[in-house]
Amino acid sequence: MDLSVTMDDGIALLEIQRPPANHFDEALIGRIVDAAFTLDDDPACRVILLGSEGRHFCAGADFGGGDFAADHVAAAERLYRRAVQLFDVRTPIVAAVQGTAVGGGLGLACAADFRVAEPATRFMANFAKLGFHQGFGLSVTLPELIGRQKATDLMLTARRVGGEEAYRIGLADRLAEPGMVRATARALACEIAASAPLAIRSMRATLRGDLAERVRRALDHELAEQKVHWATRDAAEGIAASLARRTPVFTGS
Repeated sequence: MDLSVTMDDGIALLEIQRPPANHFDEALIGRIVDAAFTLDDDPACRVILLGSEGRHFCAGADFGGGDFAADHVAAAERLYRRAVQLFDVRTPIVAAVQGTAVGGGLGLACAADFRVAEPATRFMANFAKLGFHQGFGLSVTLPELIGRQKATDLMLTARRVGGEEAYRIGLADRLAEPGMVRATARALACEIAASAPLAIRSMRATLRGDLAERVRRALDHELAEQKVHWATRDAAEGIAASLARRTPVFTGS
């Protein structure tokens, strides 16, 4: 299995187990969603802790293999139908982000209520370097977290943001000591779990407002833009360059 679910003292750990990069596809995101919905109905669960096995949190979709390599559009359509359901989960989610959260992996991290990082953590919205529009609802979630101007900076430059900067700009909610990401994330989850669960869910729902619906609309737009871009030479070059670990050369075509 590529997802484990364990419960301890009201904290449910959902751990992605596809190291080292922990790439996702529709099947894995679906398992995360289904597990979270099941936990929503479990009175013993107060908080979900989302983590990953190995060095990295998540590198998004694998464009070099699996469904995305065969058909970007069809794979993304299936993935987004499942991914948007993450925003319907009623239980608070804390993401323990070690290593890198790149592309769709950043989107997954931003779907959580809180992100815990360490100085060595790297966040990256690398879509511009791949040659296509951002996805996974980041058009809504990233500006919501850090503001439109900073989100525009990260999107258009596709630069890496370390843990300390992420904490400074609000992308990370806690900055752990090196090697203590999971423990620090669990400590935050325990703080939340110690509060009244009915009040927590009600407060969270009020604060989130129409977030799920805004993400749904954004995903529709993101996918429409991605469909156009995936047919371009620039997208082919960006993906090929990423897989070959070289600098892309874009021509605007």
